Amino acid sequence: MATRSRAKKNSASMEELLNYYREMLQIRRFEEKAGQLYGMGLIGGFCHLYIGQEAVVVGLEATAKEGDQRITTYRDHGHMLACGMDPKGVMAELTGREGGYSKGKGGSMHMFSKEKEFYGGHGIVGANVPLGAGLAFANKYNGNDNVCYTYFGDGAANQGQVYEAFNMAALWKLPVIFIIENNQYAMGTSQHRSTSSPAIYTRGEAFGIPGEEVDGMDVLAVKAAGEKAVAHCRKGDGPYILEVKTYRYRGHSMSDPAKYRTREEVQKMREERDPIEAVRKLIIDGKYASEDDLKAIDKEIKEIINDSADFAKESPEPALEELWTDVYAEELPQDDAA
Repeated sequence: MATRSRAKKNSASMEELLNYYREMLQIRRFEEKAGQLYGMGLIGGFCHLYIGQEAVVVGLEATAKEGDQRITTYRDHGHMLACGMDPKGVMAELTGREGGYSKGKGGSMHMFSKEKEFYGGHGIVGANVPLGAGLAFANKYNGNDNVCYTYFGDGAANQGQVYEAFNMAALWKLPVIFIIENNQYAMGTSQHRSTSSPAIYTRGEAFGIPGEEVDGMDVLAVKAAGEKAVAHCRKGDGPYILEVKTYRYRGHSMSDPAKYRTREEVQKMREERDPIEAVRKLIIDGKYASEDDLKAIDKEIKEIINDSADFAKESPEPALEELWTDVYAEELPQDDAA
């Protein structure tokens, strides 16, 4: 059954709300800075910003435990920060520097962190979905109760490999949450022009996969839906689908002028549905913090993000020899291979 609840009644503690506010604000300030560096020519290639969608990954990360994995598409900076990756390493990777998570060789779309169980960052639309099912298969094979959070967009939901992954995940009851970040536009094409079914999560019904639609501009609604999905997976009941209805304020990538929608549409979302502003209002109305307190948090976060930009600028470019490293795995000794 579809869920479209807003955070009208606050069920979160003061600490939780302040943490959600801080996490979402850090993602937004990071993305704003990344946009600036791209405009200065310090970030090359593609760069897809997450501004407007912050409640999705922050709400879902609030339901994760140590050992859970996450894998996503090319709009991935928010996911990295939400799972605890260092802004310095992320920004250095965006700028192609040695201090980046993939030594400057992956860029915006292809960075990883085994420590934080973050498996990309994938540039091919929908390619990460069967990989997420594979990570979930490893969990089941190893007999743990870990869950793989597999993110993809409304455009990727039309790709064939997604349904192959649905079938195998359902068949083998894999602990994977398929998270459709429906930001209304597959690149420049609105959902109603590209998708035959208005509710994408119902496409799992053919495979017996339960799912629901969630208000992705409400971090508390996302967390509540995430807890339900995680419990389903950890119990051994197989995959779950969350279609999280969200909205990106910027273009598909930095090169997209976004002429397929009106400025009034974007402004209306910013003014009426902004996920950070919604939490800010709950904090102020609940008297959990003052305006000055929130300004101090913003100032602190801006300093962290500015430090990450400075670190990226000062970090050297990778040596030419790095072209030949990390291409193949080292061959195991015969005894270990056996």
